[in-house]
Amino acid sequence: MPNNALYEQDFYAWTQTTAGLVRAGQWREIDRNALAEEVESLGKSEKREISSHLKTMLEHLLKLGITAAYLPNDYSRGERGWRATVKEQRLEFAQGIRDNPSLRPTIPAILIDAYEVARLRVVSSLNIEESIIPAKCPWEQEQILHPDFWPKSIP
Repeated sequence: MPNNALYEQDFYAWTQTTAGLVRAGQWREIDRNALAEEVESLGKSEKREISSHLKTMLEHLLKLGITAAYLPNDYSRGERGWRATVKEQRLEFAQGIRDNPSLRPTIPAILIDAYEVARLRVVSSLNIEESIIPAKCPWEQEQILHPDFWPKSIP
């Protein structure tokens, strides 16, 4: 079966066949467009992973700040777990950037979108009014990523 037909019918088989063709140097047999599409997809996947870490990090930083200011009972119940999650996400994020340094310039744009998602998650999970949470991220990128930054409230 031609490589390009396999791509449409059995993706896993296509990946294995294509890898074999690349290793064998059989460049004429490779479906170049499909291969290029999948390589690009790998890069997008790395970017989504970075974004996912930021979303979770921001969600839990927001929970810390909101509950400290407005919901002290929730703060005392959740603080420890939220801090642990933020620490873990900071480490995962840092590793992702070390592995993909060319993503560093995209962080400000990713941060804007990640904050929007984190904001919605917090509204839902804490069952609060959306107006309580600032529409724009209240912290700078350096603060969010700094291991010693912990919000005491939401500005």
